[in-house]
Amino acid sequence: MIPSDGEELGEGPVPSTLAEANALSKVLSAAVPVGTAVGAFVLGADTLVVTEGRVLGKPVSGDEAADMLVQLSGKTHQVVSGVCLARWDGEAGRVCAHGSVATRVRFRPLEAEDVRAYLDCGEWRGKAGAYAIQGRAALFVEGIEGDYANVVGLPLELLGRLFREAGFDLLQRRWREPGPGVTS
Repeated sequence: MIPSDGEELGEGPVPSTLAEANALSKVLSAAVPVGTAVGAFVLGADTLVVTEGRVLGKPVSGDEAADMLVQLSGKTHQVVSGVCLARWDGEAGRVCAHGSVATRVRFRPLEAEDVRAYLDCGEWRGKAGAYAIQGRAALFVEGIEGDYANVVGLPLELLGRLFREAGFDLLQRRWREPGPGVTS
């Protein structure tokens, strides 16, 4: 894994478009500086939390994280992930496929002590919407509609589909002939 310094956009008219643009930015910034091998796949992903039309990014302080958790308390929000897959050709990546997934997550009403305890555990750092569903924040979740892996941060079904569109079968770990409707 190569960390990306791609600039993440914080605003956009459509969260899925914004998440995909951020994923593309990550692909381009991660691959160029390290001299990615010709033929290698480069994957970028970005996850956003959207509530009441507002995009919640990664909080920069405990106060901002607390505000985000209060906004999510007792409500349903969307977790939107954009994924971009490129195959490196030596000078610039050729985008093979991209897409996005949205998952609905409902939080139970949170008490002030819930928020304080969660902030103290530190899991909110670096997480869109100030929470990690695979950690202690799972205790906040009343229900989920859609792809759980998306909420964790990488929608695996979408990832498999994008690789298939690019001509590579992750399950069998081999190149394959594209089928109907599949581009290579």
